[in-house]
Amino acid sequence: MTARIDRLWPDPADYLSDDDLAAPLGPCVRMNFVASVDGAATRHGRSGGLSSAGDKRYFEVLRRVCDVVLVGAGTVRTEGYGPMHVSEASAKWRVAQAMPQHPVFAIVSGGLDLDPASAIFTDAPVMPLLVTTAAASGMEKFAGIADILVAGDGPRIDSTVMIAGLRERGLTRILCEGGPTLFGSLLEADAVDELSLTVAPSLEGGDATRIATAPTPPRNLALAQVLKSGDSLLLRYTRARSVG
Repeated sequence: MTARIDRLWPDPADYLSDDDLAAPLGPCVRMNFVASVDGAATRHGRSGGLSSAGDKRYFEVLRRVCDVVLVGAGTVRTEGYGPMHVSEASAKWRVAQAMPQHPVFAIVSGGLDLDPASAIFTDAPVMPLLVTTAAASGMEKFAGIADILVAGDGPRIDSTVMIAGLRERGLTRILCEGGPTLFGSLLEADAVDELSLTVAPSLEGGDATRIATAPTPPRNLALAQVLKSGDSLLLRYTRARSVG
């Protein structure tokens, strides 16, 4: 049974359909995270431990509408990512919208410490994209199984160049699923347009990480939508661009 999601604000509505959920999700750089009420981004080291049925349903809708899913290599390993497939219903929806059946899987890796024999590459429905720097070694290992986007000359990914490179490829609906370091780098680059944050109904305590790690100044957010599924809140925020 599909998890029920209701909208509490701005215009209350019960039992939203997937189309209702997708309607306000336009082209942008969108972050998607889950966190506990006390701010923990993981349980036992993984964000998946905080997820609920409603969060998983919305997670799928966010993938449904995007052109590319952007994930840091560390998160790919920690969360056990496989090939980037959306559900059959999402694939049909995408085709009806004149989109490819599945989004591009873009993995951000400065060191390219990924296994080219992984199913992420060998079973991919769409050729993955590796985002790295000119200083990285081993690009030849991924010839023919991944597109390479070089974003920066030094040891760190240049997030401004990365986002520009995605858009040059026609990938304008950018969904970033983490992790905190990648989120932080996008904040530093002033590249984040929206944040979809599921607030899990738990208190985790301990020393779990936050959703973003970066030495950046505070950013003000504007609340765009409040959804509810069970005891979980699914929040969508936008923020104003920096001026000057």
